[in-house]
Amino acid sequence: MLGTAGSGKTTLAILRSAYLADPATDHHGRTLLVTYNRALVTYLSHLASSMLSNVTVENYHKFARGYLNSRGKMGGYSSIAGHDERTIYIDAGIAKLTAAHASHPLFSQSSQFIAEEIRWISQQGIQTFDQYLAAPPVLPPGLPIPTTLPLIWQIRDAYRDERGRSGKLYDWDDIAISVRDEFVADSRSRHYQHVVIDEGQDFSPVMIQSLVSAVPVDGSVTFFGDVAQQIYGSRVSWRSAGLILKGQPWLFKENYRNTKQIADLALALTKMPFYSGAADLVAPTAPKAAGPLPSLVTLSTDASEDKFVAQQAVQLSATGSVAILTTDHETRRHFNSLFKTGTFTELTNEMATWKSSSGLSIGTYHSAKGLEFDSVILPRLDAGRMPAPDSIAAFGNDRALADAGRLLYVGVTRARQGLILSCSGPHTPLLPSNPQLLQRVSL
Repeated sequence: MLGTAGSGKTTLAILRSAYLADPATDHHGRTLLVTYNRALVTYLSHLASSMLSNVTVENYHKFARGYLNSRGKMGGYSSIAGHDERTIYIDAGIAKLTAAHASHPLFSQSSQFIAEEIRWISQQGIQTFDQYLAAPPVLPPGLPIPTTLPLIWQIRDAYRDERGRSGKLYDWDDIAISVRDEFVADSRSRHYQHVVIDEGQDFSPVMIQSLVSAVPVDGSVTFFGDVAQQIYGSRVSWRSAGLILKGQPWLFKENYRNTKQIADLALALTKMPFYSGAADLVAPTAPKAAGPLPSLVTLSTDASEDKFVAQQAVQLSATGSVAILTTDHETRRHFNSLFKTGTFTELTNEMATWKSSSGLSIGTYHSAKGLEFDSVILPRLDAGRMPAPDSIAAFGNDRALADAGRLLYVGVTRARQGLILSCSGPHTPLLPSNPQLLQRVSL
């Protein structure tokens, strides 16, 4: 078992998978290369189509559905509650408890806070209230632990009841608990001899535990991860997921993707206060390749920013690959509308093929995980938008800054050579103040 972190993880994950599956080696066997987002699966399959014989490339949830289906525990894709359905069922659970406990300060919190706490419970693989008490969360001020945790647990139970009545066996977070527990009861030979996890920082502890259970005792699990890119809220070290290493972890510190100027900005982000306490953070070695300073461009209105972003995207995509990355799907759809259909690639979970190594792509920061482009444009980096106001309302300023800061790190490090950040007002407080890291322009 191997713990790793650093730059160039995707290429290393492909090479590691090919090596483990190579019939010329004495340890070879069927290998699963698994990652979190489906856009990256499409890119991996394109990048390594000629290298990965005897290797299956999947995102985690496809693996989970396939395994549970093989055990007769799936019931079809409709058995999983989607994001919007989950929100409806959780809101129904909150409503049930509010009637009896309306005066409790928990119910003055955003429902998003409660929903994220239920997600955290699932991510940790917690199945009993005693287990929850043994690992209590850090609650916002004014929420007393002795009375708040029982209410959250009751809302969790009410949510699961509502979900079950609608025929939903799982949601996208707690499906991993069933996979892990099913493997414990499964006496069949394991389908995979080896598992390689790419972008492992986005896997919850219970996901990793389930993948460890997916290989035989003489198999292996290889974990590639970069805690600086941890954006899905699990906030855990790979050690806390129960990975037991044979020897020391391999720390890949060389940065082969970014220019020195982009890497300097990314490293400065990791030294901001919102990164303090990040477990297993590995600082990369500064690359030798030089390039232009990243630009921070401030415009007077959203409309002028749109025009600027569109012009830069068209110009840059004529000679290389460029991506416009946004924090959310609503903003992504807005920038999609600035271009004619067919003139750009949408980075979405529905991508079936990787179209080109050049041209324009548009997607969210999340969908770009593991990908890289010659140039990247990050618009809408206003103080009032990054972090998002609803995130501040739900989790408080410190947590919102931490979440948004890690997301920004992901966006910045997708760029190989050119990086443009833009806003139409005062810029986000997430950016470091060092004037040597950014070329600042007002238009």
